[in-house]
Amino acid sequence: MRIAVNARVLQKGRMEGVARYIYEVTRRMVANHPEHEFIFLFDRPFDPEFVFADNVTALEIGVPARLPILFKLWFEYSVHRALKKYKADVFFSGDAYLSLRSNIPSVMVSHDLAYIHYPDHLPGHHLRYYKKFFPLFHKRANHIIAVSEATKADIIEQFGISASKISIGHNASPKGFAPVVKSTKIEIRNQYSEGYPYFFYLGSLHPRKNIVKLIEAFSSYKATHNTEHHLVIVGRPAWNFHQIQKAYNFSPFKHEIHMYHDVKDEAKEMLASAISLIYISTFEGFGIPILEAFSSGVPVITSNTSSMPEVAGDAALVIDPNDTNEIVEAMHSIVSNESLREQLISKGFERTNDFDWDRTAEIVYDCLMKVAKV
Repeated sequence: MRIAVNARVLQKGRMEGVARYIYEVTRRMVANHPEHEFIFLFDRPFDPEFVFADNVTALEIGVPARLPILFKLWFEYSVHRALKKYKADVFFSGDAYLSLRSNIPSVMVSHDLAYIHYPDHLPGHHLRYYKKFFPLFHKRANHIIAVSEATKADIIEQFGISASKISIGHNASPKGFAPVVKSTKIEIRNQYSEGYPYFFYLGSLHPRKNIVKLIEAFSSYKATHNTEHHLVIVGRPAWNFHQIQKAYNFSPFKHEIHMYHDVKDEAKEMLASAISLIYISTFEGFGIPILEAFSSGVPVITSNTSSMPEVAGDAALVIDPNDTNEIVEAMHSIVSNESLREQLISKGFERTNDFDWDRTAEIVYDCLMKVAKV
């Protein structure tokens, strides 16, 4: 069987969120099912590391799909032609985009519908594209993988799609996240937080990640508590980053806030060296950094919205992401209560057992076989 894969987001150095999901799932499917041929479709020159085995044929087709008009051209023309030319039996799209012109059976992964709930967090041309095409993609797909129960419920409510058409295929924690020894923590703190213990954020610097509120809450915490703790923020700037920069410049404690945009592999050690991950997005389809912190032996403060309580279970402090006082109180609890920290760390390790990439890869594979009628 020929399984075509939308591989356009597999880009070295940009393996976050959606790209990580596609990488972890397709890598396992390729290894576990050598009897099938996989056709990876890229929209730009690709790194050979993404050609996982001999049963993968990698193709660069069309032009890089960097803007909505190019999304449409790439999926409706380049992908459509490639699916016909290479006689694909089924199409897997892990980023929720499909070719509406193609009649090839398809399985898509839906990560979130944030554009519906927070339309002001997107540039206008992206929002218009999502509003027009995402309902059509969900209805066109033969089967949908939702990354969380929260996302599944949202798809059903927003698009009126039957629950029987949607399976759950969770994210999991990537390899390499683990606790570090005390000497490493000291080294990392000396390098990134002037030697002080710190709260940590890891992820894109996007409006719905609530970084402005995080900076405001940290500043309030510093103003009301006698604490030496700093805040370290790691992530790539996204749309409207100037709002985050403005909040940083306005903070009277900005000399204790450290922002890094490119730390490569040291992000894992930075997370493991933190006193707590603060992940207080206003909306998430899943929230992988929560699991990364659990795997690293780091307590988590996260939001009570969308999928985050589902992922965190009882292993994190769950707060209202819009309530500065709640965020400050959670920070104080983490710093002042060693017993609480140890309890959260223990529960976090246990919680990671509920999420497994091998299991998710088999769920996706089974759905592909089902729609291909094998």
